[in-house]
Amino acid sequence: MSIYTLIAADLLAITFLVFGLYFPRHRRRDMIVAFLAINVGVMGVTYAMATADVSLGFGLGIFAVLSIIRLRSTEMDHSEIAYYFTAIALGLLGGFPGINGTVGLTLMVILLLAMTIGDSPRLLGRARTQQVVLDRAVSTEAEAAELLDDLLNADIQRVVIRKTDLVQQTTVCDVRYNVRATADLPTAASTTAPERMPATAGRAS
Repeated sequence: MSIYTLIAADLLAITFLVFGLYFPRHRRRDMIVAFLAINVGVMGVTYAMATADVSLGFGLGIFAVLSIIRLRSTEMDHSEIAYYFTAIALGLLGGFPGINGTVGLTLMVILLLAMTIGDSPRLLGRARTQQVVLDRAVSTEAEAAELLDDLLNADIQRVVIRKTDLVQQTTVCDVRYNVRATADLPTAASTTAPERMPATAGRAS
C-alpha cells in the first residue's frame, strides 16, 4: 500500500471527524480550521521528516517547536481536546511512510470509532457537569446537594465545594448530576413559585 493511499485515507478520516462528528455535535465553527490545519500540518511534517535525510536532533527540534504552540484564543473543553489529539494522531498515521498500510488504516478506523462512540449524545446522555454559585454560605456537601436538588430538579450524583465566602455569603461548587426524565418533572399544576431562590446557576462546563 503506497503512502498516497495513507494520505488519501487521512484526508477522508479528518473530513469525517470534523464535518461528520465534531461540527454536527458541537457547532463550533472556529475549531474547524484548527483541526484541519493541525492534521494536514502534522501529516506533512511527518512525511518530510521520514523521507528526508535529517538527524534525530533535527526531528526532535521540529516537534519541540510544535509543542510550544499554545491555544490562546478561547478555552477548549475536554471533548474538543480529544478531537484535537485525534486530528494529530490521524496526521501522524497518514504521513509516516514506514508504517504498514493495513495497520495504519486499521488504527485510523479505531480512532474514528472511539470518537464516534465516546462522544455520542446517546452515551450517558442524561449526565451533566456544572459549576454552580449558591447565594448562601454552605459548609457541607450534603447541604449543598439538598439545595442543588431543588434548584436543578435533578438527581445529584456528586458535589464538590470549591469555595465558601462567608463575607459575600456565596458558595462555589462543582456538581455532577443526571437530568430527570420528562415523566419525573413536576407538572405546572403541582408547581408552586418558591418564596426565595436558593441559588443562582453559574456557567455550564
